[in-house]
Amino acid sequence: MRHRPIPGSSGTVRAMTLLGEKVLHAPCEPVTEFGPELARLVEDLFATMYAAEGVGLAANQIGEGVRVFVYDCPDDEDVRHLGHVVNPRLVEADGPAVRGPEGCLSLPGLEAGTPRFDHAVVEGFTATGEPVTVSGTGFFARCLQHECDHLDGLVYTDRLTGWRKAKAQRDARRAPWGRTS
Repeated sequence: MRHRPIPGSSGTVRAMTLLGEKVLHAPCEPVTEFGPELARLVEDLFATMYAAEGVGLAANQIGEGVRVFVYDCPDDEDVRHLGHVVNPRLVEADGPAVRGPEGCLSLPGLEAGTPRFDHAVVEGFTATGEPVTVSGTGFFARCLQHECDHLDGLVYTDRLTGWRKAKAQRDARRAPWGRTS
């Protein structure tokens, strides 16, 4: 899926944090200051996500240990969802648990069947401090849960068990970027 940048976005594409880097595996700190620095971070997250052709990106994936993520993600009906959440809290994750293919920009080239709930609701704030609630189903619900996990210091492979987990760990060790936790 090709993504288009936000009109007027002037963000900077930043280096991606990879599996095994400390900031990716630690819970992120809440944002306490809303202002130009936070707005710039959101723009950088969008620019980096689009450059990597992703559908979501958390701040710790570009080395910033704060609770912010962006998304430009379709749901199962191909409705586009575009936005960002500061200090997100996953307040609902329910419905059938569906095992579906999941990848991550911090584990480039890898994918595994990962269980996620079919419905998710996230509450938080915009970069200007306004309250926001984001609700999604299907693929978009998967995206919301995935990005919230990042901010809690988890990657999707932490949700795997058995042979799927063993295969993902082996594939990560063999990947050109070759870091594992």
